[in-house]
Amino acid sequence: MSSHVASITAAASGTVTLGGEVTVNRLGFGAMRLTGPGIWGPPKDRQAAIAVLRRAAELDINFVDTADSYGPGVSEELIAEALYPYPKGFVIATKGGWNRPGPGQWTHDSSPIHLREAIEGSLKRLRVNRIELYQLHTPDPAISFEASVQTLAELKAEGKIRLIGLSNVTREHIERARKITQIVSVQNRYSVFDREWDFVVDYCQQNGIAFIPWFPLGAGGVGHDVLSRIAHAHHAKPIQIATAWLLQRSPEMLPIPGTSSTEHLEENVAAATIRLSEEEFRQLDEVNGKTTAGRVRG
Repeated sequence: MSSHVASITAAASGTVTLGGEVTVNRLGFGAMRLTGPGIWGPPKDRQAAIAVLRRAAELDINFVDTADSYGPGVSEELIAEALYPYPKGFVIATKGGWNRPGPGQWTHDSSPIHLREAIEGSLKRLRVNRIELYQLHTPDPAISFEASVQTLAELKAEGKIRLIGLSNVTREHIERARKITQIVSVQNRYSVFDREWDFVVDYCQQNGIAFIPWFPLGAGGVGHDVLSRIAHAHHAKPIQIATAWLLQRSPEMLPIPGTSSTEHLEENVAAATIRLSEEEFRQLDEVNGKTTAGRVRG
């Protein structure tokens, strides 16, 4: 790792404001993979996980994404162990709406009762009195979507949530939720190689809603010829180019690449300084037959 890469911070990514209230650097950290295999149990090396979180804060990452289902509970506990008391302006975004019967197993539960229990558990594990950004992890096919969102709105009114976001949703879900309460962020799967939610990215940009891509590096495509060629031209790694593309895709984009390695963390953050040319952006844009040509980019 060069000293130049290690000295770059997330401040180089610019900022995004959530709900007109909270401003964070536009390159965050996803804390799911700090847990054990199958997103279950503690990490093999707890101190290494703690070190990654502390290094993230040192690199001016002030937005960390987690969920009560990661571990379950383990990711939130690690964040508190590593960083509490939290730096000023540090935002932890967590989520609720899944149950975890075992490793690699996820079952829906976005019922009002479960969400209230989940909030209390997250508050305790994170050692806070209010969640800065709480996201409905996924709509529950067995529960009214409106009932789930209304519960979060009530918890916001009670002071346990500051801002509300959604995850794994359609544009229709977002519009329905916005009739109940302010929605400041949407977290869906998205990368240069996975563009299913392009139109949701556009909707979020048009409405000042932060878009948080999960699986943002699209690992299945990091060896693509176009990506590799552009990476070589920038003396960078393909995953850094994939991140740079996301940052240029929309000013409302808030990537959260995760890792359990401090070296990879520093490489991810260094991507914030890479600026793709219009031609490079276009080449990547068209790699899977889709294009954002003509759209406003950040």
